[in-house]
Amino acid sequence: MAHDNRAALLAAAMASAERGWPVFPLRPGDKRPAGHAEADCPGTGRCSAGHLKWEQRATTDPDLIRAAWTARPYNIGIATGPAGLLVIDLDKPKNQNDMPDGMTTFKALCERAGQAIPTTHRIRTASGGQHLYFANPVGVHLRSTAGKLGRLIDTRAHGGYVVSAGSMAQGGAYEVIDPAPVVPLPHWLIDALMPRCKKARPVPAALTTGANRYATAALRNEKANVATAPEGTRNATLLRAARALGRLVATGDLNRSVVEDALSGAALAGGSESPRYYADVITRALNWSIANNPSKGHTA
Repeated sequence: MAHDNRAALLAAAMASAERGWPVFPLRPGDKRPAGHAEADCPGTGRCSAGHLKWEQRATTDPDLIRAAWTARPYNIGIATGPAGLLVIDLDKPKNQNDMPDGMTTFKALCERAGQAIPTTHRIRTASGGQHLYFANPVGVHLRSTAGKLGRLIDTRAHGGYVVSAGSMAQGGAYEVIDPAPVVPLPHWLIDALMPRCKKARPVPAALTTGANRYATAALRNEKANVATAPEGTRNATLLRAARALGRLVATGDLNRSVVEDALSGAALAGGSESPRYYADVITRALNWSIANNPSKGHTA
């Protein structure tokens, strides 16, 4: 029989909550959120006013935490947005012969910026990677990213979560390797992670007609479909949405980067996969759709 470590997990969840970091249960031995899918929501208890997703269920309430972690040995998720955190996730490559890993890339990034590697709260992940914890800058809305800083470097901020120290997954443990205080995110990293302002493109006359209204409505509807898709169907919904919108990218009715940002944000808001995973789904689906729906100009 596996060792029941719920007491240790409860203590770790309480420790995070005491730091002001809202936590929520992850499946035992897993990185995915625990709990029922939206399609199976009973509409009772904490969901009596509507289904609560993992970020909405995250809490620092000791009574709620105690009730959850005495019931089952859940792993611990920290909702980074509500916690005021930005966590840099430095991954290991799946093939250990591939180089460089996320830490090596991050070191090179720091060197190019003329900066030292920040000393802050640091976690070793189950796969041997590292999580660097930073205080998210007040008044700056940074969302989770995948690969924006470099290969095998993701970030978790608004709309994301990390697995807390004390959890176990993939046969390994999440452990504190530097208990240093969480420091503010350095300004040079804020600059690197800030969303880039997209230059306005001239709008063709054809796009001011019904075609433009149709494209805008299609984008809005597909974004809502992805954000509200029940667990277990979100990936397929995202794939269909990207392929559908890809046809409008091919005809010039929609800007590709706008579609990518909209679908990525919708998927991260309700999904449990990594930003890199969703970005890959969107990229492949858009590429397929554009290749199979070449621009033929607008028709009346």
